[in-house]
Amino acid sequence: MNHDSNRSMNSLTKQPLDLINNIGILKVCWEKFARYFEVELKEVKLREGYYVMDPVKAVELVDENTICVAAILGSTLNGEFEDVKQLNDLLIEKNKETGWDTPIHVDAASGGFIAPFLYPELEWDFRLPLVKSINVSGHKYGLVYAGIGWVIWRSKEDLPEELIFHINYLGADQPTFTLNFSKGSSQVIAQYYQLIRLGYEGYRNVMENCRENMIVLKEGLENTGRFNIVSKDDGVPLVAFSLKNNHSHNEFEVSDMLRRYGWIVPAYTMPADAQHITVLRVVIREDFSRTLAERLVNDIQKVLHELDALPSKFTANISVSGDHKEVEKNGTLVAKKTDLETQREITTIWRKFVLERKKTSGVC
Repeated sequence: MNHDSNRSMNSLTKQPLDLINNIGILKVCWEKFARYFEVELKEVKLREGYYVMDPVKAVELVDENTICVAAILGSTLNGEFEDVKQLNDLLIEKNKETGWDTPIHVDAASGGFIAPFLYPELEWDFRLPLVKSINVSGHKYGLVYAGIGWVIWRSKEDLPEELIFHINYLGADQPTFTLNFSKGSSQVIAQYYQLIRLGYEGYRNVMENCRENMIVLKEGLENTGRFNIVSKDDGVPLVAFSLKNNHSHNEFEVSDMLRRYGWIVPAYTMPADAQHITVLRVVIREDFSRTLAERLVNDIQKVLHELDALPSKFTANISVSGDHKEVEKNGTLVAKKTDLETQREITTIWRKFVLERKKTSGVC
């Protein structure tokens, strides 16, 4: 729907406008938009093993007040591209059945500078008739300083004139439709320079190199035998992985200990309905070389070896029949420790063990 029809539909039904997105990779910009403009967000939940928006479930949520369905080309969680083509086909059928005109916006913040060079045959852009607008972040894989982004509309009709403001106090008519005020032009100049300097072939070479280094890192982690790979080979060049066995030590401990080797590798839990899954994520950028990938694998192996030598931070589950306050030890009844007492004892032992290792290892 365009802006005018959305507004008139809303005044007739007295229902809030809504926008459909993926709850798992919902960015704060969408939350801000919904709050500032009083738009209801309808979120498609994830599930274990499927960490992108399900097009079927998304289309089921569409109603007469839906202003668009937002697909993300490059999940923040695992880099996977959402299936914009299937979403487009399903939405065309629903629009025919209902007489609505619900469009698609593609949030290609990362994937917009990747898909055209690595997956040119992938249909996610204006080749699909319902895709009306696309945004891309130049400060991600556009290889520019932070703070530059682009949005493109399919046609002038898809950006209503009443949303555009015109100023002429700078010497000529200048249209503007953003919420930002005065900003520096350095990022725009840098993006213009990169586009001219690299061109299509240059960007393709950079993205192919990123993907190759991603494969090196992924295979190195797989060869340790300690990790499950959560990310996909096709998508944003990143590796998301989790421990096969995290009963003794978890991904947060791996992340914390990697800082001693100069690595900042985030660990996080998946969103609702998959929150029991914890992953580590490494994003491969232009300056992340094959040498760095191999070094990271070696440092991760060192961390795993150190963790294996440390006592577990988790309290073992002790099954005691009934509600007895005492347990037998060497033929003598002794008072059973509370869970809190046991946890404190384990924490004390852990700290003492780590301090002793720091004294002898010489690591600052």
